[in-house]
Amino acid sequence: MTSESIPPTVREVYGPADLSSIPAFAGGFINFGHWDGIALDRPLTEADRVHSQQQLYRHTLAALTPPGADAARTAAARSGARVLEVGCGLGPGCALAVEEFGFAEVTGMDIHPQQLERAARRNRALLAARPGRLRFREGAAERMPFADGWFDGVYSVEAAQHFRDLGAFAGEAARVLRPGGRLVVACFFPPDDRPGAAGRLARMLDSFASGLDVAHPVGAFTGALGDAGLRGVRAESIGDRVWPGWDRWLATAGYTGTWSRNFLTAYREGLLDYYRVIAEAPAGEG
Repeated sequence: MTSESIPPTVREVYGPADLSSIPAFAGGFINFGHWDGIALDRPLTEADRVHSQQQLYRHTLAALTPPGADAARTAAARSGARVLEVGCGLGPGCALAVEEFGFAEVTGMDIHPQQLERAARRNRALLAARPGRLRFREGAAERMPFADGWFDGVYSVEAAQHFRDLGAFAGEAARVLRPGGRLVVACFFPPDDRPGAAGRLARMLDSFASGLDVAHPVGAFTGALGDAGLRGVRAESIGDRVWPGWDRWLATAGYTGTWSRNFLTAYREGLLDYYRVIAEAPAGEG
């Protein structure tokens, strides 16, 4: 897939419409947020919203480092690691990966040229201050413009719902990871492949009806990762820390449309959930 073959709804929403500019996505992260520790029994603030989006990135980036190491060893591992964000948007998550997590090199890849232009403008100061630490590259999840084994970690936050071919994404993620490298994906998927679920989601949520989002069951994704040769594949539900806060923020911000408020309904009806999916490339021999 090339930029010329971007699905029309994706091209519009992340191009001229600029989803990052609407109040629902304050701060430009374009994700639903991880609301753990944020009180939801009061009107939420824009600072709460930005914090929730940062927390979703932190929850994702932390999993790029295998658990069990002490703080010093974790910091040392990150200081020598190259990581890739697939579907980086405006790049605030890439900036957090550099500034807060200390990864040696962070590459933000996006299929949409306008998003990459915005990312370069938004991160101009960081690009100048940390030469070589952050870069942006145009490319598709299904066909990445990188050498085999180039990255120590690959991550993606709330972009996989747009990918048309999760098998191709899984294969490319496995290819660009070094032996022992990790993939972490935070995104929403149907929890199973029950008959009629995709149609029900399309009737409830405009983003599925328009083709912006695709109803890939989570099992299809984890299966594709295993088929691509990745190991230790696991999907952790984090919906209880995403959907109630997202819905509470939308209520605070005055949203009432079916695109937004029915996400919580879909979760409660078992049609949709939010996951952190983790997998590892096999370690090299010897």
